[in-house]
Formats: sequence, C-alpha cells, structure tokens
Amino acid sequence: MASNTGFTLWLTGMSGTGKSTTAAYIAARLRQVGRNVEILDEGELGEALWAGLGDGKEDRITVVKRLGFVANLLTRNGVAALVPCVSPYKPGREENRRSIGRYVEVYVDCPTEKLIERDSTGRYKKALNGEIPNFIGITEPYEPPNSPEVTIHSNVESVEDGAAKIFQSLLDLGYMSTEELKVITGKKMKANPLPAKGEKAEKAEKGGAKARRAEESKPAAKAPKADKGAKARPATRAARVAKPAAAAKKAVKRKAR
Repeated sequence: MASNTGFTLWLTGMSGTGKSTTAAYIAARLRQVGRNVEILDEGELGEALWAGLGDGKEDRITVVKRLGFVANLLTRNGVAALVPCVSPYKPGREENRRSIGRYVEVYVDCPTEKLIERDSTGRYKKALNGEIPNFIGITEPYEPPNSPEVTIHSNVESVEDGAAKIFQSLLDLGYMSTEELKVITGKKMKANPLPAKGEKAEKAEKGGAKARRAEESKPAAKAPKADKGAKARPATRAARVAKPAAAAKKAVKRKAR
C-alpha cells in the first residue's frame, strides 16, 4: 500500500498579511515535482461553502470547520491542501490539527500598523471608522498560535524567505523528500531533528524577537489618519484589537477636558 503523500498547510494570520500570495507560491513549486495540490482560499470559496454566513464569531468558527473538513478529505487522498484563512480563533485551528493529523500550521504575522499602511482596499480604514463591524484585529480579536510549525514575519521577510521556512518544515516532518526539494530550490537540503515538546514555542518566540528587533531598527511608519479622528492602537501578541472610531473619539474628548 502506497504511503500517504497528502498534508494540510494551514496559513493563518490577519487580513492582508500575505497568506494567499504565499500559498500560491508554494503550490506552483509543489506542482513542479508532480504533487497534487489544491488551494482552499477563504476569499474564493464563500459562495460554495458558506453562502449566507456573516462575520460573527460563530460564523467564522463554521467557516474554519468546513474548510478543515474539505482539507481533511483532500489530505487523506494524497493531496497537498493549502488553506490561506484568517481563522482567528485557536480552538478551531487546534480541532483541525487533531482531525487532520498531517497538519502544518503557518502563522503569517505582520504588525497592524504595517497592514493599515499598505492596505490598498481601504478595509482597515473603514473598520477603524466603525464602518465594518467584526473586523478581525480592529474590533474583534485575532488569537495568534502558541507554537506553529512555521512563523513568517511578512513585513521583514520576502515570499521566498517564508517559503524556504515552509519547505524546511515539510522536510523535517517527512512530508517532502530531499530529492523533491532539490528540484524546487536547487539545493541539497537536510532535515533537522524535530524539537522536543516545549522547545518549539521557545524557538518561535526567539524568531519573533529577532524579527521584531529588525523591525524596530527601521524608522516608525505612521498609520493613515481615519476620517473621524480614530487612531490605530499597537496590537498585542495575545489578541490584537484596536478600538473602533467612536470609542477613540470619546477618549480624545476626555483627554481634552
């Protein structure tokens, strides 16, 4: 009986961090070595999988559950399922990990201020003004993973650099071979020993600290001003939430008194 070559690569992170771009890059290279690949992009499957659902917490939990169900079917049938999805809540992601098994979590991270700065859709600005309710990272929290297999800091790392981390993780876990990765990267890659339990979180934190130091060495960029005077509050690692415009405006008035 042939071994299963399928796996799920779950890319989580706030809107605009580069999840879909990274998934497309990885998919193209997996196809170079003959892998069966499907991208389950949250932004493209709404009509087919969750038409009629909104942006509330329960609706988002349902979206993650349905995407996980499809990813599991693909994975156990030898397909590499790449899932770029905000998926803001930890329990839903962890449930998918348990049910799928061959699961690689990729946290695509970027400071909220940078996301606002480079947002070409205007959605962050509208959310800050209170025009878009339940916007993850502004009026609703995003819960970062504690110990993902891969963390990409898209504000300081290129798509290629992020992909290299993902391919290394796939090799370490035994989901790809050195021969496949030599075709993709042109280099002879070696698998690293998997960290002992508890070491993964420490390693991820060290990587995050290094990226934060690199970011802090750059001049701070100002976020665009919202029409109603709202300002973005720096996001925390535990749960990123900025106040909507109305609350920010009241705070300014109290300060003026």
